[in-house]
Amino acid sequence: MVLSVYAADGKTRLDRQSVVKATNQSSQTINWQATDDRSEIAMELLVGTYDFEVGAVGYLSEQKRLSIVTTASTIRIAFSLRPDPSAMDLSIADAAMSSKARKEAKQAVSALKSGHLKDARKKLDAADKLSPSNPDLSYLLGYLSYQEKDLTRAQSYLATAAKLNPHHLQALTLLGHVGLMQQDYPAAAAALEKAVEVDPGSWVAHNLLGDAYLKQKKFEKAKQQAELAIEKGKAEANTANLTLGQALVNLGKKEEGIQVLQAFVRDSPKNPSVPQVRDLITALQESDTGPARTAGTARKGAMSLPGVDPLLASTDLPLSVKSWQPQGIDDGKPSVAAGVNCPFADVMEKSGERVKELVNDVSRIGAIEHLLHEQMDEMGNPATKETRNFNYVATISEEKPGFLQVEEGRSERLTRFDFPDEIASGGFMALALVFHPTLRDNFEMTCEGLGRWHGQATWLVHFKQREDKPARIHDYRVGGDIYSLRLKGRAWITADKFQIVRIESELISPMPQIRLRNEQQVVEYGPVQFKGKTMELWLPQTAEIYLDFRKRRYFRSHTFDHYMLFSVDSQEIRKEPTVPPTAEQPLPD
Repeated sequence: MVLSVYAADGKTRLDRQSVVKATNQSSQTINWQATDDRSEIAMELLVGTYDFEVGAVGYLSEQKRLSIVTTASTIRIAFSLRPDPSAMDLSIADAAMSSKARKEAKQAVSALKSGHLKDARKKLDAADKLSPSNPDLSYLLGYLSYQEKDLTRAQSYLATAAKLNPHHLQALTLLGHVGLMQQDYPAAAAALEKAVEVDPGSWVAHNLLGDAYLKQKKFEKAKQQAELAIEKGKAEANTANLTLGQALVNLGKKEEGIQVLQAFVRDSPKNPSVPQVRDLITALQESDTGPARTAGTARKGAMSLPGVDPLLASTDLPLSVKSWQPQGIDDGKPSVAAGVNCPFADVMEKSGERVKELVNDVSRIGAIEHLLHEQMDEMGNPATKETRNFNYVATISEEKPGFLQVEEGRSERLTRFDFPDEIASGGFMALALVFHPTLRDNFEMTCEGLGRWHGQATWLVHFKQREDKPARIHDYRVGGDIYSLRLKGRAWITADKFQIVRIESELISPMPQIRLRNEQQVVEYGPVQFKGKTMELWLPQTAEIYLDFRKRRYFRSHTFDHYMLFSVDSQEIRKEPTVPPTAEQPLPD
């Protein structure tokens, strides 16, 4: 059977990989396969009745039932998938900012923080000419216009930034704030709904969204967003009590609402809106409670008294530049295909087999390693930059069943003092061993659904170190002491070959004893074909580290190429890989 997948028009092949689930109704056996680059797949099936389900990220899944009465012919079947209206647009502009534009932007941010708006305008206009259509510059221009009280101009710049980068949290949040100031509450809510999708942990976005719902008399939604803001922001989010209290009153929970408003006054005595809030509390206490009503249901005209605008209690949004590190593992889940169940057992078993193959087939690997090390400034831009090249060697061994050992080194026999900022880094081979059958039980694992990475359909698997198991994947060595780190993360595993193509990890909690606030790793793997061998291995291609250590922020990138393999059964005597002598003598294509 040949199965093809099309877009909604039924004529255009889908532009991404899909996953097909074929279930034999008689035997209940399930066959999972992924389409090729033509959005097509050939499946060999026995006679019987099958339920087919096709899913792809950003599209609604489609099901069909088909009876196969003979195996002597080829059957063709087509699926047309409709876009999922709830899926976020994943197209992100990647307009690089030139070095000159970045310099102008950095000076503009300093001027903005100092209140020198004219200087900031001059610098940002210059940067915008050098790097037009850059979402970060559009955001900064929007923030500058907001400070200049030109809300129409601010709205235009911020809308442009959000269009260029739909995941730009700062632009979306400020766009919602400006919408509230302009009393365009539906537009404000639309921007803020996107902001909380981008970062569910942003209490500011939840707080403003609650205000937008309150203005539209959507009191239940206002209550929910205010509660989320308080949960995420703790003491910082006290202004959300003003939205929450008024929402509760309008939902018929007058006494509860008054208590929340009193908490706002108690915890923010210097807020300029406090006199109005006190007047509101007094008026509510003196007003007729009216007939009894069901809790959670708003009585018609419940808030006949004038309310207090939560926006008056909020301070101006501070200038917020893009984060220098990725979003946290649990701060937001990547988009997954709607209605597609994950074959968790198959994913675990087959991805484990791929990792076992790496351990069983390899004793030693060599490569050229290119290191980029940057110390980051407050804008999220590099304040210092160093590059190095090394001869990288890694060995993987299993001395006894269940005990894997990965050793990495550089043939230059370096110490940590030879690395930038005296920080040596490694462990990129070991991270994938989270999925090795002898180690994966140390982690809580959950398959989150069908995702997408570089056009490939991938299963997303979330992992977290179990409390009752030892941490055996990642260590820090500081002085003569070793500190084992407990990790959580997410892996992208291809739906066709079950190869790990990407892993993100971060610390479960900080390590104050070594002043390590956070470490995030992003490792991408790819196929490596070795000359003269039929073997193909999936090995690290790039590894990025985001490190908040000893009150400094570092970004480090490792890139690997020119891999050499020393297999277990090899009788060859081969030289170590050699680093190119200088940057002026690039590696051959």
